[in-house]
Amino acid sequence: MNDPLANLLDALDGVVGSWPVSAGGERLPIESLDETQLVAANDHLGRLRRHLDAVHARVASEIARHSRPELGPDGLAKKHGYRNPIALVAATTGTTNGDAARLVAVGEATAPRPTFSGEDAPARHPHVAAGLSSGSIGMPAAAAIIAMLDRVAMRCDREILDAAEQTLVQQAAGLTLDQLAKVIARAEAHLDPDGLEPKESELRADRALHMFERAGLLHLRATLDPETAAPIKTAIEALVSAEFRAQADALGGGAANGAGSEHLRALSPADADAPRRTVPQMQADALALLASHLLGCDHKDVPIEGATVVVRMTLEQLTEGTGAALIDGIDQPVSVATARRLAAGGGVIPCVLGSHGEILDWGREKRLFTRAQKLALAERDGGCAGCGLPPGMTKAHHIRWWARDAGPTDLDNGVLLCDSCHHRVHDNGWEIRIDGTGVTARVWLIPPRHVDPACTPRLGGRARFDYAA
Repeated sequence: MNDPLANLLDALDGVVGSWPVSAGGERLPIESLDETQLVAANDHLGRLRRHLDAVHARVASEIARHSRPELGPDGLAKKHGYRNPIALVAATTGTTNGDAARLVAVGEATAPRPTFSGEDAPARHPHVAAGLSSGSIGMPAAAAIIAMLDRVAMRCDREILDAAEQTLVQQAAGLTLDQLAKVIARAEAHLDPDGLEPKESELRADRALHMFERAGLLHLRATLDPETAAPIKTAIEALVSAEFRAQADALGGGAANGAGSEHLRALSPADADAPRRTVPQMQADALALLASHLLGCDHKDVPIEGATVVVRMTLEQLTEGTGAALIDGIDQPVSVATARRLAAGGGVIPCVLGSHGEILDWGREKRLFTRAQKLALAERDGGCAGCGLPPGMTKAHHIRWWARDAGPTDLDNGVLLCDSCHHRVHDNGWEIRIDGTGVTARVWLIPPRHVDPACTPRLGGRARFDYAA
């Protein structure tokens, strides 16, 4: 019989054994750890926490089993003075009822199921159970995967559902919960495309913009469905990104030139010592700028040149009207019907690469990537190849530098990166490798030896953050 604490104890031994000690044999205080030791401690503690989640989920599910409603006052929770097992787990762990309920649900979905013969049948979600047992995923990720699979279980073949579970568990390792939520949303759209349109109808019905004044301020509170949100989010992010670029140019001794430069200079404080605006303040100013243009602003040079809402779907989906489509910058997939409406609108294009005879590889003839190339890179990378930010918040960069390495301005030598990831690559010694060609190629980020002595490549781009159906 497997020891339920074996993995937990092994992970604890890893934390204790890896902790650095002084010459006198005493463990160093946390504030004395160097960067390498801090990262190692965090890795071991993360593994310990995931194994603790696995054990705790099983314990919580057993508490729920011993507290079944049919047991009445003899149920475990009620004997200990709690209304139900959720309340018992929440109170004794100091968490919320929602977190306790998810812990119980994960335990019930990943525990072996007893049969009439007395033998245990496999868990209802065996791949999630294996991921928990191995420590590759924790309870929050397991709960999110299980909840989605259970939602579509009645409308999906068991074999397809099993393959999806295995894929999601593999993809979840190393992703934040927010990044995994995006993958899960796209997986659900892939598994149950017919469920998108009813969901979209509900989301459209819930859209709202509330405006009220209080203490001299106008308060706006918006709740928008993906179709309504896409152009708004794209325009505001483009304005904010353009302003960040203008500020960087000014700090570098240059000047903000091109479309929108007058507005960007007007929005930015002239005094270098003036307080810097926060991103929310920039977004508020961007919304005001868009409104002023609509009302008849004298200046027509809105600095969002090249900002485009891209709706992505296959030709088969477009012609047959089935499946799901993606909008750059919006996590929630949409139905093909919604995608068709968006693609028919102004400022929105379907993802058609190289149309109108546009050349996507320019060699050494051009220093900067063209708009067509940037669209192609966005299709391959999905946004920032490092962290997954939307394409509107990225720039196209040469992998082999234009000046230093004589790198060409070709797709195979280009990658989309946000400013933060760009500095990480250039300043900290990371390398980028492209496997394959075209928009189906994979982007790999290779850490330097001081980060990972083995220089193990890390998957980036769309392949990391999209659902790998």
